Amino acid sequence: MLNLFQDFCPLAAIATTPTAIQTLEPFCQASGATLWLPSTHRNEETEEENRQFYSVSLKEQIAALWPNQRAFIFGMAAGAVVRLIAPLLQDKATDPAVVVLDPEGKFVVSLCGGHQGGGDRFAQLIARQLDATPVITGASANLGLPGVDVLGVPFGWKKGAGDWTAVSAAIASQKSVRVVQEAGSTLWQRHLPQNHPFVFEDGGMGRQDGETGWGEGENRRGGEPERGRTGEGETGGSKIDCQLSITDSHCPPAHLPTCPIPNTVYWHPRVLWVGMGCERGTSLEVMETAIARVFEQFQLAREAIAGIATIDLKADEAGILELCRLYDLPLRTFRAEQLNSVEVPTPSEVVEREVGSKSVAEAAAILASQTVPSGMECEAVSHSLIVPKQIFRSPPGEAGDNKGAVTVAVARCKIEYTARTGQLLLVGTGPGAIEHITPAAQTAIASVDAIIGYSLYLDLVQPLCRPGQIIESFPITQEKQRVQRAIALAQWGLSVAILSSGDCGIYGMAGLAFEELQANHWDGETPQVQVFPGVSALQAAASRVGAPLMHDFCAISLSDLLTPWEVIEKRLEVAAVGDFVVALYNPRSQKRTQQIAIAREIFLKHRSRKTPVAIVRCAYRLDEHIILTTLEHLLDSPIDMLSTVILGNSNTYRYGNWLVTPRGYQ
Repeated sequence: MLNLFQDFCPLAAIATTPTAIQTLEPFCQASGATLWLPSTHRNEETEEENRQFYSVSLKEQIAALWPNQRAFIFGMAAGAVVRLIAPLLQDKATDPAVVVLDPEGKFVVSLCGGHQGGGDRFAQLIARQLDATPVITGASANLGLPGVDVLGVPFGWKKGAGDWTAVSAAIASQKSVRVVQEAGSTLWQRHLPQNHPFVFEDGGMGRQDGETGWGEGENRRGGEPERGRTGEGETGGSKIDCQLSITDSHCPPAHLPTCPIPNTVYWHPRVLWVGMGCERGTSLEVMETAIARVFEQFQLAREAIAGIATIDLKADEAGILELCRLYDLPLRTFRAEQLNSVEVPTPSEVVEREVGSKSVAEAAAILASQTVPSGMECEAVSHSLIVPKQIFRSPPGEAGDNKGAVTVAVARCKIEYTARTGQLLLVGTGPGAIEHITPAAQTAIASVDAIIGYSLYLDLVQPLCRPGQIIESFPITQEKQRVQRAIALAQWGLSVAILSSGDCGIYGMAGLAFEELQANHWDGETPQVQVFPGVSALQAAASRVGAPLMHDFCAISLSDLLTPWEVIEKRLEVAAVGDFVVALYNPRSQKRTQQIAIAREIFLKHRSRKTPVAIVRCAYRLDEHIILTTLEHLLDSPIDMLSTVILGNSNTYRYGNWLVTPRGYQ
C-alpha cells in the first residue's frame, strides 16, 4: 500500500501530553512516523511499534534527530517549538519541514521549511488526514501560486543559480516576473491562477507542448498565461526586475534584452542525454573531464543532464557505472543494430569494425532522447543532436589512474526525465459533500501533482486542491481519454489522481484504469497504483431514505452504452425473481427513456404494485431531491442520470418518510 507521506519520511512526531499523544497516534500509524515520547510515558501494557522514548531533555533529543529527519510534527505550543528548533535552523534549502499541531488536532501550522522542505504541503496532507484546518502563511500559497523555488520539483528539474529569496519576495509583493522557458514542459503554465505575476517571453520551446498533445484536458484553473509582452525590461509601464529562466543552458539565453535583469533564477529541466563511447578501462576522471569541457564549450548546464547512453557492450564499463552512481544518473544501453538504425553526422568505419555499429556516442544520445513514455509518443522529435561527438584522450604518458579515451555527444529530449516513479491514485469522492470523502481520499487528492476528472467532480473537490496542481477536466463521455491521460502522466513520473463519484470501483474509473494499464503491458509496479474507496451512490441514496439495503441486494445499470440491453434485461429478470432489493444506476437519459419503463414491467411480474421505491437525486448535494413512491407509480416522478432508484423486495416497507428492509432479527 502506498504511503502518501513517503516524501516526508523519515518523519518524527513529538508529543509531550496525553492529549497530544492521543491525537498523533492514529496519524503515526497511517504515515509511518515515529512517535517520540518522554520516558515518563512508557507503559509496557500499551507499547506500540511506532513509539520511541527519550530520557534526555527534549532539546537534546530534537538536536539528535534533526540531521536525519525530513520532517517533524510537534503536538505542542508553537512558541515552545520555535525556541527548541531555532538553534538548529541553517538553510531553508536543507532544513526539514516543521509542522505544529495543536494538542486537540484542530489546526495544523506550517512553521518552517514551507517551500523547499515541503512544510506547506505536509501541513495540508496532515489536515486532510485528521480533518483539521491547515494554516499556511506563505505568500505564494495565499496568492494561489506554487513557490517559485519548488515550481520544477514535480518535473524533476534541478535548481540552478540565482537569488531565489529576491525573486520569491518579488512574487510575494505581486511584482511582475519575466519567464523565459527554453526547455522542459510548459504544462505548469496552463494551471496558474488568473492574476499570476508572470510575463511569458517565447524562448526556444515556445508553447509547443500545448500544441502537440500536452493539454487534451481542459484547464480548471482558468489561468492561460499571457504571451508576447516583451520590451526592454518593461511591461505595462512597470519595470521588471526579476526573471525566471527555465533552460538547459548555464548562461542567459542569447535572445534576452541587452540590459540584463539583475535578479534571475534558473531551473534546469533534465533534457540532455549524454552519449558515450570509450576505450575499455577508461577512468572516471577522463569521463568527468570530457563532460565538463563539452558542457562548458557549448554553454550547457550540467544540472540539465538526464542520463548517460551507450552501446550494450559497455553496460559493465566500470567508469561509466561509477559516473552514473556518483551523479545519480540513469544508464540506457542499446544494441548495435539499434544504433545502426540512426542516421548520424559523423559515422566511423573504425568504430563499426570494433563494436558492430558505425556510431556509439551520437546514435546512443539520439535514441535515448527519443525514448518517451507510452501515450506521449507525439512528443518525440526526429533528430535532436545538439553536440556532435567530441573525442578526449588522457595526456600522453599520464601516470596513475587518469587514463583512456572517451567520445561524448549530447542530444536534447523534448520531454524531460523526471527521475521519479509515477503514481496512479484511483479515488472515489463519495456522493459529493467534502465531509463524505474519506480522510484517506482527501489526503490522496491533496497530495498528487495532477488531478484528472469530469468537471462536476473537480468542482466538488476544489477546496482540497493545492496551488500548483495540474487540474484537467474531460467531458462525461471521455472516460477512456481521462484514463489514458492519467496513465501517460503517471508513466512520465507524476503522481496522478483519477476521480470518480461514489466509489471508484463501482461503475467508476478503477476497472477501466486497470484495463488500460494491462493494454500498456503494465508490470504491476510502475506506475504504482492504489485504490481509495468512497461512499457509493447506492449507499448514499439508501442512507437518505432509511435502511432499504439491510438484506441481500444488487446494483444494475440501465445504460446500454457498454452492455447489450439483452444482457441487462436478463439481469433484471433474475434479480426480480430472486427477490433482491435492487439499486438502478443510470435509470434514464435524454435519449434513453424506455429502459426504466421496461425494468418496471419486469419487476411488476414478480412483485406487488405497492412495493416501496425511492428515487434519490444528487444525494448530499445542494440540489438533492428525494421521492418515495411505489412500483406502480414509479414513472410518475422525474428521473434522470443523476438519480439512483432503489426498488424494495417483498418485505420492504415504508414507515413515515423511511424505507426499511427487515434483516430478520425480529
